[in-house]
Amino acid sequence: MISFIDDHRAVYGVEPICKVLPIAPSSYHARVTQRTDPAKASARARRDADLRTEIRRVFEANFEVYGVRKIWHELGREGVSVARCTVARLMRQMELRGVIRGKEARTTISDKAMPCPADRVNRQFQASRPNLLWLADFSVPQQAA
Repeated sequence: MISFIDDHRAVYGVEPICKVLPIAPSSYHARVTQRTDPAKASARARRDADLRTEIRRVFEANFEVYGVRKIWHELGREGVSVARCTVARLMRQMELRGVIRGKEARTTISDKAMPCPADRVNRQFQASRPNLLWLADFSVPQQAA
């Protein structure tokens, strides 16, 4: 929203745009002030900026294969106290991902040529009395006779 206001403020002004968008003019002006003077940013934003450089440094120093857990451990070994969820949040924002090794587990191998079994209860899984409706799925390939 801030970039939209920046793009159109010369034509419409900040306050009229903010009336249409769900943002207070003071919020816009505070954000612009933070952009021009990073010292006026919140403590979390300043710490996040410092942590981003540390996370990127560790990520690149380890051939861009470390994930959240290993980067979090490495920062801890270096004396940087940070929560694992914070590392995960910042890595998501920075679009950094560790390498996933191994094969993907494939649990179901469906055969598209096989017909779907008939729905004998018309998706009505509530029974009016006990032992009226029993459901089971015995999906086994049919053998050619």
